[in-house]
Amino acid sequence: MTSAVLGIPFWSPAEIAAAIRPALEQMEQRRVLAYPTETVYGFGGGIDRDSVDALIRLKGRPKGKPFLLLIAGSEMLTKLDLKLPSFASNLAARFWPGPLTLVLPGGEKRVPDALRGPEGGVGVRWTSHQALQRLILAHGDAITSTSANRPGVPPATTAREIREQWADALAQGSLQVLDGGMLQPSPPSTVVDCTGRAPRVIRPGAIASAKLREIAPRLIGDA
Repeated sequence: MTSAVLGIPFWSPAEIAAAIRPALEQMEQRRVLAYPTETVYGFGGGIDRDSVDALIRLKGRPKGKPFLLLIAGSEMLTKLDLKLPSFASNLAARFWPGPLTLVLPGGEKRVPDALRGPEGGVGVRWTSHQALQRLILAHGDAITSTSANRPGVPPATTAREIREQWADALAQGSLQVLDGGMLQPSPPSTVVDCTGRAPRVIRPGAIASAKLREIAPRLIGDA
């Protein structure tokens, strides 16, 4: 098997540095990348329409179910033209980088509609995974993200699981894996809708509602 099928090592500083170029080339070709995050392995790539379509095809995702975006700096929110209500700004200041996804308004001219949820917002997380931060900064823009798994199968915590489930895509080159080792089991990110007048939990996760309410007392829902 070729190294591309087996995966690209993405653990030590030297490995991470060597992986950046092939990972960027995969995204430039509008193909899907699998990568470790602070929670589970994810699938993603560029936020242009062709890259998003490639991710939809690989994942077999139904239309109307969006992907979130991963960033590595607040300037990327500005580049995406996303808006931060004051309560969202406070939550971001406290919990980013980390496992909190904020669904934000704005970005109509920058973010494809396929990345927009039913409430009209765009889900964004500033990842705390340092190697992934480095890749995103090298890319210079947000990348898409969705859990790396088949329907009904738990999200992958190792590159081996991805290789077993997606062997054909890896062999064809439509998918490339950055192997960051085994990830510790952890809850998914907490998702908070910030498009309304008050923040609202739409997916419980790693950050409890009690912690969120310390920063945003008007929070609706439990996490």
